[in-house]
Amino acid sequence: MPTSRGTLAWSPAAEHPHLLAPPVAAAVPHIAGALVAPIDPTLADTAALCDAYDVSLAASANCVVVAATRAGVTTYAAVMVLATHRADVNGVVRRHLGARKISFAPREEAVGRTGMEFGGITPIGLPEDWPVLVDDAVAEAGEVVIGSGLRASKVLCTGEDLLGLPSALRLTLGKPVD
Repeated sequence: MPTSRGTLAWSPAAEHPHLLAPPVAAAVPHIAGALVAPIDPTLADTAALCDAYDVSLAASANCVVVAATRAGVTTYAAVMVLATHRADVNGVVRRHLGARKISFAPREEAVGRTGMEFGGITPIGLPEDWPVLVDDAVAEAGEVVIGSGLRASKVLCTGEDLLGLPSALRLTLGKPVD
């Protein structure tokens, strides 16, 4: 039966900075108990990771970078939602950010602004002025598997840990996918 830890070889994240993107390595010591595990980078996408490493989809939280625009000013934010849910980006997220227009940040912008690899972006280590919007289901999930900033590893922490990040806010962002 899939679990949050699956079959991955977890170890303390702060002791393995080589498994983390530089901004994540700098920020992860502030998250007590964060663990990291190496993975095959070709299996970094959520469905492949869960299948290969017996990780529960309900314990896999995705980080989506959005670009919100109002009056010609673009604001970036991270949206954390479980793999079993779909975030209401055009509704709840757009309204919360006070944006007239919102979209997923283009790959080059997301990678360039975060210092992380596409497919491994995580809220840990993001610029402190970026809102980190954490869905209720993520906050209540207990242990969750998230990105490490690299495609070659994953981080395990709790939803509560994510709420402790600078500019993190808990919202009802998503609904279960049918």
